[in-house]
Amino acid sequence: MTDARTEILARVREALAGSAIDIPEPATPRDLAPVVTPDVIDLFAERVADYRAVVERCGVDEVAERVAAALPPGQVVVPPGLSIRVADAVVDDGSLTAAELDRIAAVVTEARVGIAETGTIVLDHTADQGRRAISLVPDTHVCVVREDQVVADVPDAIAVLDPARPQTWISGPSATSDIELDRVEGVHGPRTLHVLVVAGKR
Repeated sequence: MTDARTEILARVREALAGSAIDIPEPATPRDLAPVVTPDVIDLFAERVADYRAVVERCGVDEVAERVAAALPPGQVVVPPGLSIRVADAVVDDGSLTAAELDRIAAVVTEARVGIAETGTIVLDHTADQGRRAISLVPDTHVCVVREDQVVADVPDAIAVLDPARPQTWISGPSATSDIELDRVEGVHGPRTLHVLVVAGKR
């Protein structure tokens, strides 16, 4: 059974038979489960660091310790489904206001996907990531990305993301520039992004 696009192109080719116009064959669909290679992980870590984020690589058994070491002094908020234990953290139940979140020093979340080509982390705000506000208001964001969540490029990321879910795409700490191109960080999001790239599955 052919799809509609293939059938339409076949009819166009038939109508243009003998002309000089060449109609290309349909592109081969992308692999929806790309293989993660060490080179892709290395590129992801390098590109994230290029955005002035702090990048650490560790094993599953080190995650809790590395998260604790990355946190600044002050209160920490975590999403309700976070798989990592963070001592004395406030679990967000959706009731914290923007003003209350502004007084919180840091947030710890997991991620949905990491994109190697652009050094981008995507959150789709499931239980291990929480609502968008908690990843945008606190001054420090500690984000845990598993190696098996890293894909090569944006099309590979789109293939695994659910378009019906809200998404936040993060490329480094929040930053903006004025007319003289003086860079200012933390104006409309976290001033510090600390990314833990974790080998293995949780």
